[in-house]
Amino acid sequence: HHPHPWVLRVYVQSMVQTHVVAYGRSCIPGVTSARVFLPVEFDDCAGNEGVTFDVSDPGFQVDGDLNLVPHQDVPYSGPVLFIHGVSAHADDMALVEVTGLPLRSPHTPRVSRNVLSCIHCFINTEVILSDRSENHIFRLTGPGADQDPRGLFIIDIDTGEVSVSRSLDREAIDSYELEVSTTDFAGNLVDGPALLLITVIDQNDNRPIFKETRYTGEVLEGSPTGTTVMRMTALDADDPATDNAALRYNIIRQSPDKPSPNMFYIDAERGDIVTVISPALLDRETLPTTTYELEIVAKDMAGSEVGLTGTATATITITDKNDHAPEFTHPLFEASVNEGSTGVVVNLTVDDRDDPATEAWRAIYSISNGDPTQSFEIHTNPDNNEGMLSVVKPLDYEAKKFHTLLIKVENEDPLVPDVGYGPSSTATVHVSVLDVNEGPVFFPDPLVVTRMENVPVGSFVASLNATDPDILQMQSIRYAVLRDPAGWLSVNPVRGTVNTSAPLDRESPYVHDNRYTAVFIATDNGYPAATGTGTLVIYLEDYNDNAPYVVPSVAQVCEDAHDMNVAIVGGWDKDLPPNGAPFKIELGKQPGLDKTWKVARVNSTHSQIMILHSLKKANYQLPLIITDSGVPPLSNSTEVKVQVCVCKKNKMHCSSAHSHRNSLPVLLATLLLTLPCKYHPHHTAAEDRRRCLFC
Repeated sequence: HHPHPWVLRVYVQSMVQTHVVAYGRSCIPGVTSARVFLPVEFDDCAGNEGVTFDVSDPGFQVDGDLNLVPHQDVPYSGPVLFIHGVSAHADDMALVEVTGLPLRSPHTPRVSRNVLSCIHCFINTEVILSDRSENHIFRLTGPGADQDPRGLFIIDIDTGEVSVSRSLDREAIDSYELEVSTTDFAGNLVDGPALLLITVIDQNDNRPIFKETRYTGEVLEGSPTGTTVMRMTALDADDPATDNAALRYNIIRQSPDKPSPNMFYIDAERGDIVTVISPALLDRETLPTTTYELEIVAKDMAGSEVGLTGTATATITITDKNDHAPEFTHPLFEASVNEGSTGVVVNLTVDDRDDPATEAWRAIYSISNGDPTQSFEIHTNPDNNEGMLSVVKPLDYEAKKFHTLLIKVENEDPLVPDVGYGPSSTATVHVSVLDVNEGPVFFPDPLVVTRMENVPVGSFVASLNATDPDILQMQSIRYAVLRDPAGWLSVNPVRGTVNTSAPLDRESPYVHDNRYTAVFIATDNGYPAATGTGTLVIYLEDYNDNAPYVVPSVAQVCEDAHDMNVAIVGGWDKDLPPNGAPFKIELGKQPGLDKTWKVARVNSTHSQIMILHSLKKANYQLPLIITDSGVPPLSNSTEVKVQVCVCKKNKMHCSSAHSHRNSLPVLLATLLLTLPCKYHPHHTAAEDRRRCLFC
């Protein structure tokens, strides 16, 4: 037993609509069991069904008649009692001040350093210390007092009354743990601290809020009754353990309200929207609209009249299924097309009651009969769903004047099982072919012939053959040259015979791969006149009409070279074998050439030029004769320029003077200057000089 025992006295003032009222102040000299202590009024606005009461002093209870009565004889009591009433719709507390009963003895064990519960506190709490000395004061510490949020709770230092300085928000902080102690005026701890627990009772001060203001959902037409469309969800920030956050959903408006104002139902607790309308009436094509708007209300307090509400809008779209087959607007379509032309000839139109721009509406067309040559094709116009029938192979009026096609239409999506394609999904198309004046046609095209080049001018080359497709009309044809690059040909305008007007030359730049190409035009006498073109290809055979020539035309050699080989030269010929190689290359016919030069055969196309003795620095023109193997053979006299140069340090210094012709006097003079002289022992010096000059 502490010399200064103390107790906690708490009272709460209600702030909610429902209320408990304890009438008056009880002044009782003594309380015995079965005696009515105080009548209590409690009203939860819903009939008080299931209400329970809890009294802070275990010696008292509230009976079924809402009277505060003792359980047993009560010899003493605290100065106040608390009555806590709870039902499904209300949670409230009342304070009863008790007088006339003796207080607890100072020797009654006190609560020290224990938890002092302030359960369901709203505003004010008072702590009174029994037999407190006047030089002691109360002190309140903890979050909400001297810690953030500071100053929310304050305590009267003299009376121990704890009060709230401003409004509490349970949704921000739902409970507080404070410590109460007593100190002397110097701040020294006298007693405590004791833990004071304050629980903030929830008030219904938050409306239900939907996650979204507008919800969207879809349901397939013809869906069974009870099909779930979507779920509406609202949140309430109040205490989820109370009815303050117990939500109930309801549909208060449907727009439009046809064919029934109750096409949909919402589960009051879960918020699921389901269909009520029968599958037969849920027909997208017969409903007044494909979009319905529902106004949904969520109410707390389990939907009671005093509950707070929140609203949202649900937009439900009736989606389409392929329950309608496409149908042609006409059983027969007609079209006409000029022979020889291609392109779209007719557009086929269909009706489909399904949702446009969906696979259940988009059409696929096919030709089921009447097109064995595959001259027609049909495609869907993506803009309007029409079938575009086209001619892809030109039609011939003379072959067939009339075509009958059978066209079938289907959807991209398959039809539902109980719907099929009927006769209206097939149509007939009559296509009339119109006659036009067609141009003459060459056959064969191209016409290929083989001719020898250099045939005499006026020689026959070919006979053109062009016919008029308009066999029902008697029309004449005239021929003319349209393109003749070399100007070698002429054509008879009536008969179409082609003759040479100039020699044919296989080696001409207008000939490619031995082929010469010319184009001719044929014109009928229809109105208007029509033309056609044909190609003539002449394969030219080779004739030995080109003499061969020698390459290269220049060769260089050092004057003091030990190797007397000058160069290898080859023969070239524009003609084809056997009018070209093998070639025969030999020295020219000038006398004395074989004293200084020699030509030796290397192979069928090349020969070796050699010098038989040294020559002084100069340029020499060496005459050569080259002959091909044609029948008869062709020869060509040509010259090769041989430069005899001074070679020093891998550099050749050649003469820029004119070349010496390899005639006999020039060669003899060169030999006299270059051949060494032999001095006879029996000759005089003058005789040796004369002999040397002669040599």
